Amino acid sequence: MTETTAIASAQASSPTGLGADHLAPHLDGAALGLAWTVPFAGLLLSIALLPMLVPRLWEHHFGKVAALWAAAFLLPCAARFGPATAAVEIWHALAVEYLPFILLVFSLFVVAGGIRIVGNLVGTPLTNTAILGVGTLAASLLGTTGAAMLLIRPLIRANQGRRRNAHVFVFYIFLVANIGGSLTPLGDPPLFLGFLKGVDFLWTMTALAGPMAFASGLLLALFYLIDRLAWRHETAARPAGRGPRRIEIEGLHNILYLAGIIAAVLASGLWRSGIRVPLGFGVERPLEGLVRDGLLLALGLLSWRTTRRSIRIENAFAWTPIQEVAILFAGIFATIIPVLAILRAGPDGSLAPLIALVGRPDGTPVDAAYFWLTGGLSSFLDNAPTYLIFFNLAGGDPTVLMGPLARTLTAISAGAVFMGANSYIGNAPNFMIKAICAERGIRMPSFFGYMLWSGCILVPLFMLVTVVFFAD
Repeated sequence: MTETTAIASAQASSPTGLGADHLAPHLDGAALGLAWTVPFAGLLLSIALLPMLVPRLWEHHFGKVAALWAAAFLLPCAARFGPATAAVEIWHALAVEYLPFILLVFSLFVVAGGIRIVGNLVGTPLTNTAILGVGTLAASLLGTTGAAMLLIRPLIRANQGRRRNAHVFVFYIFLVANIGGSLTPLGDPPLFLGFLKGVDFLWTMTALAGPMAFASGLLLALFYLIDRLAWRHETAARPAGRGPRRIEIEGLHNILYLAGIIAAVLASGLWRSGIRVPLGFGVERPLEGLVRDGLLLALGLLSWRTTRRSIRIENAFAWTPIQEVAILFAGIFATIIPVLAILRAGPDGSLAPLIALVGRPDGTPVDAAYFWLTGGLSSFLDNAPTYLIFFNLAGGDPTVLMGPLARTLTAISAGAVFMGANSYIGNAPNFMIKAICAERGIRMPSFFGYMLWSGCILVPLFMLVTVVFFAD
């Protein structure tokens, strides 16, 4: 979901990657049946249905719902495998994966919220398409979360006078929060994980340039047509005159903080201190990870302290979106534990028939299956460990995967990045964008309503991507 969770996944993939943690009791995915996935599925259905069926209850008690589903996994886990195993699993998920995730999201949310892009932009079809295009390219440099948080507020302001504007932000999630992050390891967590595993930094750009340009080009063209049709029905949003457009940036010093966040994440993946800090329950974390988390927290607090309050007020900055993301994703990180354990068990796990689809009897890979299985699971699971699972299933040797099996690695990479757009929880910024839009009064689609959009637009698009790039 973020580059930091990718780092944690890479560290966890080696037998001793967690220091003393490998000596502590862990869930054996081969011993888990599909019933253990029920709490995760239940939480997803709660996120999807309760805001529509009982909106007031959800608004005031969504944290309790997430906690109940987390308990629905942890209590049976403690009873079946022992309290020590349950404690180690939940503490590992929180300390090694959730904490870095939420600190990165927090720092980007606060820093981007201190940058105000102002001007007389009006959300015409051409303007909206240009913003989505710029954001798509920026996502590979700033990361999908960074680019999404930077441009969401000016896009909201440009379209605030329009009655039909939800589609703008649906395509924003498709492009800026997901597909746009496919050109560099900085763009999206799975690619950063591949970089940590030995994939060349520039390989991603050359390998995924074609699929990314194809997918984003078709989406931008389709968006322009849809937005043009919607624009014909707008009257209040139309500008009175056609004067020159102007853009000004306030809180410009936050760009330095944004650069600091990117540098901290990148450095933590490259620096190897060799020092591991015990955190209890057999869990250890490398010093560089803790330093990164401290820097992220410090940069977020510095942005809060050094940015004029008027900028955040005019940006309609509020804490509600980050609170909702923090609470719900805590439940997701807890209930996802047995799902990932089953997937890691590979041919010995309950999902073995699904995983078997990626290879032929003679051992050659089925690239289309790698694309769809990696992507389909990344639509609902953390795409960083999902990428790692299929990376290892394809052999795990970066030299081979960049050479004879380059198309296989391209399929895995594209699936993990592109299909995070299939649901609100497929990638961290998706849910953040939805929450910010809802806070600003934009009527975003429901969980299933959004999946109707993605099913009608993205699934046919990904079929085309399969035919053009991954079909045998």
